[in-house]
Amino acid sequence: MSLLAHSAEDPADGRTHLLHNGTAQHYRRTVTEAVTRISAKIAGTTRPFTGVTVDGLTPTVSGVDLDAPLHDAAAALDELEDVYLRDAVYFHHPRYLAHLNCPVVIPALVGEAVLAAVNSSLDTWDQSAGGTLIERRLIDWTAARIGLGERADGIFTSGGSQSNLQAMLLARDEACRRALTGGELPDGARPSDVLPRLRILTSACSHFSIHKAATLLGLGADAVIAVPCDEQKRMRTTDLAAELARCRREGLIPMAVVATAGTTDFGSIDPLPEIAGLCAGYGAWMHVDAAYGCGLLVSRRRELLNGIEHADSVTVDYHKSFFQPVSSSAVLVRDRATLRHVTYHADYLNPRRMVEQRIPNQVDKSLQTTRRFDALKLWLTLRIIGAPALGALFDEVIDRAADAWKLLADDPRFEVVVEPRLSTLVFRYVPSTDQDPDLGDRVNLHAREALFASGDAIVAGTTVDGRHYLKFTLLNPETTLEDIATVLDLIAEHAGSFLAARPRPTLSAR
Repeated sequence: MSLLAHSAEDPADGRTHLLHNGTAQHYRRTVTEAVTRISAKIAGTTRPFTGVTVDGLTPTVSGVDLDAPLHDAAAALDELEDVYLRDAVYFHHPRYLAHLNCPVVIPALVGEAVLAAVNSSLDTWDQSAGGTLIERRLIDWTAARIGLGERADGIFTSGGSQSNLQAMLLARDEACRRALTGGELPDGARPSDVLPRLRILTSACSHFSIHKAATLLGLGADAVIAVPCDEQKRMRTTDLAAELARCRREGLIPMAVVATAGTTDFGSIDPLPEIAGLCAGYGAWMHVDAAYGCGLLVSRRRELLNGIEHADSVTVDYHKSFFQPVSSSAVLVRDRATLRHVTYHADYLNPRRMVEQRIPNQVDKSLQTTRRFDALKLWLTLRIIGAPALGALFDEVIDRAADAWKLLADDPRFEVVVEPRLSTLVFRYVPSTDQDPDLGDRVNLHAREALFASGDAIVAGTTVDGRHYLKFTLLNPETTLEDIATVLDLIAEHAGSFLAARPRPTLSAR
């Protein structure tokens, strides 16, 4: 029987649904009902997806009349089963192996419930109080783990793309400041005179958000120089040095070098110490995109991030390798003074006098104004579980990826691109015939789509040298080597069905 069956409130009265001291019991009953249902749903999930198609689900969602409310929470939750929960993609299932989506830890879900109910906005002190101090404490904690020094600071963001955007904005404005004050340009020059000369150097395997940031910042995608990678998909520092030297010869300004600590496809980590040395020599801002690899900060493999302490800015995504719910990310900077490039004062919100009064307003260093208290999720996670336990979870998936690489390397049905540094594997089913060079692309695309449609497992796809490959992204410690072997067999089965069904070439009569 539903916990909501005997609710005394008038369901049609909107005031009865506002959370306040008079509706606290109604809130408790409604949320308890929702949590009871979702916990049962997760407990009973037997595969990561139902295989529903866009055309199959669209009529169900489109058929809901949003102008005819149900006036009953239990009925709405029943309806939610049909429009969402039944066909959701469940990242907690051990055979979800696709993207950088992690299962989440329960303390973070407690934090999510608390922050949603209190609904603090982390832009100003008078809207958040302790929330401001908690976020600042976590920024300090993360900066210390990175080793950025006593002048470090940062801000929570919505995700890695926003963190990278803010880092590139700071790098752009610092490069303009140096160019305009360093005698490189004629008197009276303006930032618009500098922008066409700015360049961002990043590896060919880096995240697309760097190109997007360049466009959003008025530099254009052509301002991004893709530096070739070595066989392990790491930025080749000899090529980086050559590009930096070319920029200097041609009068271009290397405003930033973006090193990646955990590329999306390969989990590769660029040679951070060498890149730091080149950045210092050329006066370039060093940004490390550690959205994926930030879990190493609490891992027994911390040495893989050696060199990150030299960065001017760092992106971390707690909602990847810290097992936090989306969203939970941050951008950290070595020198808090550089955050002035995003500081704007509004009399109604954060007037300048508050700085003199030492009132901390987080909006002073954020691209966002209204902002959720996402830091609370990480706070409760660290207070209940602790950093070593989080690191052990990340180490476990890295260990599993290493075992899966051996499995793939020994399986003649597949070829694997590189041995993993973190927890991703890029591989490809290899047809026994090589008569058609495009056959491998078609069979791998089919195998991935057929597997997704079955709902038995989900894997990702990517391209390497123009060819289609499959990808495992392991972020679930509950995923076993047996799960991985089963998914490989399913891929081979779908590939075999595709090959068996294709038309056979006919032999010409003699």
